[in-house]
Amino acid sequence: MSLTSTPTDNPPQNKQRQTPASHYHVEPVQPAGNRVENFLTAFAAILRHSNYHFLLDLYAHSSPKCGRCAVTCQVYQATGDPCDVPCYRTNLLLDVYRRHFTTSGWLQSKFFNHSALTEEKIDEMAEAFYRCTACRRCKLECPLGIDHGLITHLGRYILSESGIAPKGLVVSVREQLEGKTGNTSAIPLPALLDNLEFLEEELADMKGVEVKFPVDRQNAEYIFFPAVSDYLMEADTLMGNAAVLHAAGIDWTIGSGYFDGINYGLFYNDWVLERIVQKLVAEARRLNAKKILIGECGHASRSAKQFAAALTDGEALPVVNILELTHQMLTAGKLQLDPNIIQERVTYHDPCNLARSGWIVNQPREILRRCTRNFVEMTPGGARNYCCGGGGGLVSLDETHDFRMQVVGQTKAEQIRATGADIVVSPCANCKKQLREIVDYHKIPAEIMGVHDLVLRAIKLL
Repeated sequence: MSLTSTPTDNPPQNKQRQTPASHYHVEPVQPAGNRVENFLTAFAAILRHSNYHFLLDLYAHSSPKCGRCAVTCQVYQATGDPCDVPCYRTNLLLDVYRRHFTTSGWLQSKFFNHSALTEEKIDEMAEAFYRCTACRRCKLECPLGIDHGLITHLGRYILSESGIAPKGLVVSVREQLEGKTGNTSAIPLPALLDNLEFLEEELADMKGVEVKFPVDRQNAEYIFFPAVSDYLMEADTLMGNAAVLHAAGIDWTIGSGYFDGINYGLFYNDWVLERIVQKLVAEARRLNAKKILIGECGHASRSAKQFAAALTDGEALPVVNILELTHQMLTAGKLQLDPNIIQERVTYHDPCNLARSGWIVNQPREILRRCTRNFVEMTPGGARNYCCGGGGGLVSLDETHDFRMQVVGQTKAEQIRATGADIVVSPCANCKKQLREIVDYHKIPAEIMGVHDLVLRAIKLL
């Protein structure tokens, strides 16, 4: 099915479209008991102990059903299925709220036989909330300002508290919160330290300069938390980060007690989100760091930026993304980049967690333009970007692969192909994984890198 779009959002068209893999099922972390009772009990507890009640009351009275959000929804544009319209998905949860948690809903059920929550409706919500990538692009179009992505998040929260959550997310955070290694990639501390020594040797061979990855330095200005998977799979990104911090003379450290910037709680459970944020802040305070520095990863940055102050006690520590710091140092003249080193055609993918709010949009572009002379924009970009197709944690779920490749990722594949880029840059661990799968699946001759991969190649170290 061909894509539909607004006049300002015209994705490139691929004539040979594949049949969408429209349906998949989230495998729950454990067998469910009385799922209706569990769902309503969890919903009631969340309403009682959070601020969601006020938001739901507002949205329920607004009755969002106009469908304007459909023209911006990447999933609906690919499938044309009315069930993929964001306001339809939002109303699945609002209908439960109206029926079971408002006086008018209770009265209508008595006198007009309005249907109560059923097993079938729970199944529909479980699929609907995990078909959404929570990219929040739909919010840009909603005339009522409804945040459908937030409702998706709440729906997942309720499902997880009632025993329905993807194993891929639960297993990772269980290791992060309760496992021996304390991180989502299960990297033991000795292995991390060995890898840091290896990266220091690589940097010395590459740049001829001794660049250190300091560990457990007290009173540093910044404590650094990249996505822990970067230590395994994104060596050039990490070496680029270290090269920038070295060249700019930044006082920084990595903590040995906790070193994982990933927070999958953002994708499905506020209670998990809070506990992970608290671990991050506790490590910063243990080393008496002045600021929290997050790596390129979009969801790691957003979870720390938005929730570190709100979900922890005491004085809030400033949260900075490495892209912001690199851009600041570049503007201040503390970094020297050679734009002639990189000859390939380069384009940039905006991670939703960085760009949708307008937080980090121009900074990476200005960095890349200083690294290369052949930069081309992907359209649409910035705050109106299309999701990579693996957002909202979907990239970590094996059962979503065909859906990510053939449905929601199809638009991104067409965008990449239209740029003719040799290198697609994205500063996000999840986006990189999804985009690498996309270019492989759709046979696009492009390489996926982080911003600091190119900075590493172009930077001059004295």
